[in-house]
Amino acid sequence: MSETDPNQPTASQRHRAREAVIQALYQWELSGYPMTQVVAMFRADNNLKRADVVFFHDALTAIDKTHDALVESLKPHLSREFSELTPIERNILVLGAYELSVRIDIPFKVVITEAVALSKKFGATDGHKFVNGVLDQLAANTRAIEVQALESRERV
Repeated sequence: MSETDPNQPTASQRHRAREAVIQALYQWELSGYPMTQVVAMFRADNNLKRADVVFFHDALTAIDKTHDALVESLKPHLSREFSELTPIERNILVLGAYELSVRIDIPFKVVITEAVALSKKFGATDGHKFVNGVLDQLAANTRAIEVQALESRERV
């Protein structure tokens, strides 16, 4: 019998954090304010008690510092220019790229499933299919060993 670590966030806390990250990124993109100011305003205006606040801060800090590199990692997998994507698609893909490249503690399937769920909640009708396809391709590059291992297990 395994006990859960009370210091580890639950899946729902992490999901709420991802939702908050997408909303904060959207606010950041539209406002043009520095990320630190957006985070402060977002925290003041939103209750994050049921979210993984550490993930929220870590993701936004890393995305702020590496945004251009994350976008570049996505470009080979896009069927159109990054600037032509909706703000929701852009931000979900950037969050997914961050998780796939930096948060190797999170299985790639979880990253993609969560991104699809966010797309269904916040995005256009079929946007989740596009997000799924792009992150699937990115995962094959950034998490090649993990993807291959899963494919090997599924073939058995």
